[in-house]
Amino acid sequence: MNSNLTGTVALVTGASSGIGEATALRLAEEGASVALVARRAGRLDTLAAQIEEAGGTALAVAADITDRAQAEVAVQTAIDRFGRLDVLVNNAGLMLLGPVVGADVDDWERMLAVNVQGLLYMTNAALPHLLKAADDDPRRVADIVNISSIAGRVAWANYGAYNLTKFGVNGFTESLRQEVTQRHVRVGVLEPGGVATELGSHNSGAMRDHIDDFVATTEILEARDIADGIAYMVTRPRHASIAELWVMPTDQA
Repeated sequence: MNSNLTGTVALVTGASSGIGEATALRLAEEGASVALVARRAGRLDTLAAQIEEAGGTALAVAADITDRAQAEVAVQTAIDRFGRLDVLVNNAGLMLLGPVVGADVDDWERMLAVNVQGLLYMTNAALPHLLKAADDDPRRVADIVNISSIAGRVAWANYGAYNLTKFGVNGFTESLRQEVTQRHVRVGVLEPGGVATELGSHNSGAMRDHIDDFVATTEILEARDIADGIAYMVTRPRHASIAELWVMPTDQA
């Protein structure tokens, strides 16, 4: 493999399925060595083998990024193996929907841990290495892509806590972008609409029915559509930064 990201290293969280898996494959196709981070070690091993069989380079790193120590070890493991880090894709996410009235606060805490704390822990651990890569060949630029959602742009009833996490991701992304962009670390957010992933599978009852009805009546995106968007963001020329990319199914209003 020899393409736009040859000689670089990317780390993708939530890489065991869906958008994370598709992104790891896509970045490997672009020539990056890819560190695969998620909790499900077996799936990561399978994906790493797939990338290697296709001529790429991958490292499976089983970690729970809601634990700060594990997040830090995940980044350091990638550095120990590859010696650098050029791209961080904060993809790991959880969507648990339902009314605020009578909510299960444990669900809120789980979402905050994955969608917010995990993203913060990974970003904090990765930033020194990304800043260093931005000063080095082959690209002299580094990238962070945070995966948000249309729910980071529009609030709906029964999405309250999920909206909170994704609006927060958007705000954090733009603040960090302004902080490090002149050091050539590009920070962007990608906001998907409906995508065929496991994201909605953790819901039940009325909210699962709501999700199933949406999927049945909408030609939703594939994970590879989002992976293509991520690849576009991180392969722009050094002088061009994509701060926000909103990707929707054509028939989702």
